[in-house]
Amino acid sequence: MINYNGTIVSGKDAKMSFNNRGLHYGDAVFETIKVSAGKILFWEDHYFRLMASMRIMRMEIPMDFTLEFLEEEITKTLEAQSETHHAFRVKLLVWRGWGGKYTPNSKEVSYAILVEPLENPFYVLSEAPYEVELFKDHYITAGLLSTLKTNNRAVNILGSVFAQENGYQNCLLINDKKQVVEALNGNLFLVNGYKIKTPPLTDGCLNGILRKQLIAILAQLPDYILEETPVSPFELQKADEMFVTNTIVGIQPITKYRKKEYDHTVAKDLLGKLNAKARLA
Repeated sequence: MINYNGTIVSGKDAKMSFNNRGLHYGDAVFETIKVSAGKILFWEDHYFRLMASMRIMRMEIPMDFTLEFLEEEITKTLEAQSETHHAFRVKLLVWRGWGGKYTPNSKEVSYAILVEPLENPFYVLSEAPYEVELFKDHYITAGLLSTLKTNNRAVNILGSVFAQENGYQNCLLINDKKQVVEALNGNLFLVNGYKIKTPPLTDGCLNGILRKQLIAILAQLPDYILEETPVSPFELQKADEMFVTNTIVGIQPITKYRKKEYDHTVAKDLLGKLNAKARLA
């Protein structure tokens, strides 16, 4: 089912105008959210990130776009599902109203909420082989716009095609300063002994919700030291572990990069703490 500006329609019956700035100019932001047993995980973090993204994109935020209103709209969409599932992926997409070309003359925004079922209500660690490679054909710009979840994802799409064509499960993206920024679908963490490192937002990595949650968890653990500093490609093969984080998967261990194979001990430990926090949040 799809919620289009408050109206619930089935996916096959949904119709949208081609006069859509998200379609024409990439003038749209979105949130990908996990719902488990009817609970929207880390909802406040998602909501405030969406509001911040809309402000940065100079969108007019409607007065009724409150935390409670959007939560009710998500719940309404989930309740309209014909199938019974314990977990869902929710995509909340917001775009600016039509008018003008590159300069819009409409202050209205529209939204759509799309849902699809997931197998696992909470985060499960996958121990399947997960090989990655650097994607060097195109770069992420080190700047504020790269930290937002917009529908300008050309680099990610091309990187995904490269990974598929070459038998990799994922690729790592680099910025215009030749620093490793993130994976195609989430933030990157490197483990060296008791030190855990992740690229800073200033390098252009996505301001991920799970990244934020793990940083908060690590701040409470005396056994680890977290560093938000630039990551050089030469550091990748020196790490003991590497893993990717995103809202849907949680923590995805990387098992191989080039000739280096990695453990997943720290990832497994952190996943248990992440699940505990998701239940209590």
